[in-house]
This record gives sequence, C-alpha cells and structure tokens, in this order.
Amino acid sequence: MPDIIQLLPDSVANQIAAGEVVQRPASAVKELVENAIDAGADKIQLILKDAGKSLIQVIDNGCGMSPTDARMAFERHATSKIRKADDLFAIRTMGFRGEAMASIAAISQVELKTRRHEDELGTCIFIEGSEVLKQEACSANTGTSICVKNLFYNTPARRNFLKSNPVEMRHIIDEFQRVALANPQIFFTMHHDGQEVYHLPATLLKQRIVHLLGNNYNQRLVPVEEDTTIIKLHGYVGKPEFARKTRGEQFFFVNKRFIKDAYLNHAVLTAFEELLPDESYPLYVLFIDIDPAKIDINVHPTKTEIKYQDEKAIYAIIRSAVKRSLGKYNITPTLDFDQENSIGHLITPKPFEEIVAPTIAFNPNFNPFATEKKTGEREIPFLRDTGHRKDPIPGNWDTLYEISKREPAVQHRMHEEKNIEVEEQEISKSSERQLFQVHNRFILSQIKSGFMLISQQAAHERVLYERFLQQLENHSGVSQQSLFPQSVTLNSSDFELLRELLPDVRALGFDIREFGKNTVVVEGIPADLNNIGEHELLEQLLEGFKNNLAILKLDRRDNLARSLARNAAIKTGTKMSLEEMNLLIDQLFACQMPNLALNGKPVITTFTLNELLERFEK
Repeated sequence: MPDIIQLLPDSVANQIAAGEVVQRPASAVKELVENAIDAGADKIQLILKDAGKSLIQVIDNGCGMSPTDARMAFERHATSKIRKADDLFAIRTMGFRGEAMASIAAISQVELKTRRHEDELGTCIFIEGSEVLKQEACSANTGTSICVKNLFYNTPARRNFLKSNPVEMRHIIDEFQRVALANPQIFFTMHHDGQEVYHLPATLLKQRIVHLLGNNYNQRLVPVEEDTTIIKLHGYVGKPEFARKTRGEQFFFVNKRFIKDAYLNHAVLTAFEELLPDESYPLYVLFIDIDPAKIDINVHPTKTEIKYQDEKAIYAIIRSAVKRSLGKYNITPTLDFDQENSIGHLITPKPFEEIVAPTIAFNPNFNPFATEKKTGEREIPFLRDTGHRKDPIPGNWDTLYEISKREPAVQHRMHEEKNIEVEEQEISKSSERQLFQVHNRFILSQIKSGFMLISQQAAHERVLYERFLQQLENHSGVSQQSLFPQSVTLNSSDFELLRELLPDVRALGFDIREFGKNTVVVEGIPADLNNIGEHELLEQLLEGFKNNLAILKLDRRDNLARSLARNAAIKTGTKMSLEEMNLLIDQLFACQMPNLALNGKPVITTFTLNELLERFEK
C-alpha cells in the first residue's frame, strides 16, 4: 500500500495560511501599514479602489529593502525582527511572524518597488499567486511602494463572502484609525476611488483624535496621565455627557499595539460609576507602556489580545487614574470648602463703611381713588409710554356689556348643530374608557374583568416600529421639509454607514443629500418626528443601528425601524393628556403584535378582580 501522507505545495500552504492572516481587505491594509511603520517611515500613503478589492497601495518613505531582502520578504516565516526564541518576549514592533507578505502574495497580484537611501537603483518584483513572475532593477523613490491587486482572485469562494463596498470600507477605516491613533507623529493620507478620505499631518495625540473623529471632540476630552513602576499610562477619556450607546470609540493600546480587553475596559467603566446613564459607554483613547517581558502578545492570531503577569495591579492603576482625572477636571461632583469660601470676596463690604438702613418716602395726601378729569379723555394703560395717541373713550361704551352678554348665546346657537354629533361621540368614547397615568410611566385602563397597565414607552415603540416597517416595505415615508436645512458632519465610519443605508433612510421620510467630505445636508425628516433636531435624530439613528447590529444581528430594515422607533418614542416620565392616551391605546391595539415590546418583554399587564380580592383576603 503506497504512502498517503504528503507535504503540501507552498502555494496551497500559503493559501491556507492566508485564511488566518487575510480575512478581508482591511486585514491586508493593517499588515501593509504596520510594515511601513516598522520600516521607520514618517509619511505613509494609502490608496484604495473598490474598498480594497481591486487595489490596495501603500507608499512609505522608510528604510527600503535590498534586492535580496525584497525577494525574501515574500517567503513564509521570513522576518527581520526575530532571531531567537527569547526575542518573542522583547517585541516592540508590529509585524514579527513573517507570514503576512507570503499570505497576501498567495491570494493576489502583488507589485513591489523599493529602494534604500544608499542605493542608486531600486528593485521591482511582480508576484501572482505566490509565483514570482519578474524581478528586476528599476527607478524608484526611497522607501517602499507595494500594490496589492485583485484580492482573492484565485479563491473565488473567499471573494464571494466579502460584503458590499461600504461595509468593507468601514472595516478598513477602523483599522486605519487604530494605526493612525497609535502613531500621531507620522503623516498619513488615505484615498478611496480618487477622493481623499483622511489627511492627517504629524501632530500631538489630542489633535490626532480631533482630526480622526471630528472637530466637535475638542471639548469632549479629559487627559489621563499616570507613571508607576508597573506601567505608564497616558491618553484621554471623554466627558460623561458625551457617552454613546455603542463601544465604537474605545481604544486601548499596549506598546502602541491596539488590543481588545474586556477586563481593562471594565476598569474604565467602573471609574465612570454613577456618571453614565444605563447602557452608555464613554470615549477613551488610552496608551499603556509596559516592559515587553511582562506580557505575551503571541496568544491570538490577530494579536488583539494580550496576557499580563499582573492583571489586578494594572486594573487598579487604570481605574484610579481615570477616576482622578475626572475629579481633577471637575467632571465629578466635589465639595471643596476652600473653593466655596473663595466666592466671599465678591460680596464682602468695605471694611469701615457704615451700613445705612433703607428709608421709604410717601405722600400722606395721595388719594388713589381721585382721578384727574379731562375733557372726555382718560389714559389707556397699555399705550402708556409707547408714543401712541391716546384715543377718546367712545360714547356708547355701556353697550359693550350687552354685546358680551349676548355673545355666548349667539355662539352656542351657531355651533350647536355642527358639534352636537362630535360631542356625543367624544363623550361616549371617553365614557367607555377610564384612563389614568401612573407616575408618568404607565397607563391604567379599567376593563370588565379588572384593569390593565400599559407601558407608555413600550407601547409607542411598538406602534412606531410597525409603522416604520410598513414604510420601508412600501417606500411610503412622508417627509416634513425643514425651513432651514441643517448640515451634519459625521466621522468617516458613520458617513460610510449612512451612504450604505441612504436608500432605506430616505424611504422612512428623511430628505438627505451628500454635501462634501463626510457631510450631509438634512432637508427634511419624517413628519411624525418634528420634536427632535435633525443632527440629534441622525446621530441617534446611526448609533442605534450600530448597537443593534452588534448585539441582535438584525437585518438592515428591521434594524433601522427598531432604532428609529426607540429614539422617536415618548420616554418614561412624559406627561400625557387623556386624548393622547386614548390615541395611543387605539394605535396599539391596531398593531399586529400589541402585547410584545421590542425587547421581547410584555407591553400590557392585566390584573383581574379575583387577584385583587385575593390580595385583600376577601
């Protein structure tokens, strides 16, 4: 019987390894940009086409490579950062496994141009599916330029699993933001389909955060600084009033490497205790500098998880540092007696000034009932000191009383026949229901068997949710045009998300058009939502959509309808009139599922007379 175990060809082995390293275009962008940073570049350009599916090009001005190094870079397990096993515990660079370039070359068409500063000519290499087609000397700028074309061209199954361009672009923006935040001293640019998405000059961390997330973040940041023998911590946290419903703006970096750590995230959240509303998450960009020998970064394929030798100490340091920063910058309420007393100088009287008691002057001969008679005129109060002419009192002023007496009777006769039917209907309708609002939270309605309690917020959410779903299906949303259209500037990730959702958002009744870089103009909103501002409504819609997408995994239309309904519904604590309660109940029982809230909990709870009698033991 012949042997059946054989070594895989390099091309097949590289494609298998590529499945771990390159999951989507964003993975290739991350690896290429990190290689440029490791090469010592201070200027990096990223050029994309079709969200990285057709082209990913990274140009840097780093150290460049020799002809031999350029060829060796595409071999598996070839790296310049590791020489022996002990080096794994002293890693301060981004790439060190030596698999990224080989994996990318296995599933794409790669063109590499590179030149060192001391060389006169550079090296050009063409690779297609791990096969080197050509290597030759060429003219090139110092540094490296690498083009990755037609990603997954030889693995069509993997290419079919890629999402739409806006979705893939959002993943690329996420990876780009993480790398750009970790290296504010490097100049970055990013172009997509010929348009500049980011232009980030070399600057300080705070300015880099503002450039990436938006100018309105300049007033939201609170600095954090802590230096201990275990770690050095620095960065910024957001003020509590600007917390969001999603975790998208939370960044932890360990030795400039982005990580995801629920344990350290909990340390930050505990520092915000009693400062945040329920299910809200603060912004933070925190950097931890630690001895590489005290951590292990080689525990996850994407290197986004790290093990620490002393997790509890790091947890305590982060929690106390964030809490102290919030208190230091007067974010948390404090009682400072010295500060309270410092206000006294504003009202301190002069030292030797005699206090004079106030006096009251009056005219003992003044008679308030005496009137100054003039020739048929008197002063009209509401025209006093206005410059208007004082009109004389008409001679037949006493007939006004007769008119006022006749007016109600005349009006009653005029409207009696028209409104008699409407009044009877309203009386009969209100007499059928006896409604009460309990703590501005529940609606109590008496029924034959007892009474029922209705959660007003859950009921309104159900009504709006089914209405918005129908509008999305029929594209029947009605828009209320704004008198003054509002321009709304979003960060790049939210802007790409809005572009993806734009057809469905318009079907709900929004009138939105693009207006420059990361900016849209809102010319109209759904007709039922006039009490919410355009900017606030659009931000809440996108935040709710991202939150539902991360937790519930809903389809797009269901997610949009659910998010808009939750933001537009009346909230707990809103006082309602009898007419509003009646209308809400009518709309609720016209729904397909009136008893079920959007979170799966009941909207209506019924209490029978028997249950009440049992409670009173009768």
